Amino acid sequence: MFGIGMPELIIILVIILIIFGVGKLPEIGGGMGKAIRNFKDSSNKAESEEPDKLEEDKKP
Repeated sequence: MFGIGMPELIIILVIILIIFGVGKLPEIGGGMGKAIRNFKDSSNKAESEEPDKLEEDKKP
């Protein structure tokens, strides 16, 4: 994708392990999962509300 291969990913993961430690990784993963889930929910909610807003704008 951005020229990142397997060796680069392994180096990044090792650096993350050194910085955060093994004990914090589940917390970080859980936080990332919640953030992604909230983003998807809010984008789906915005898409479903958008047609309603357009209909309301057309009414005099």
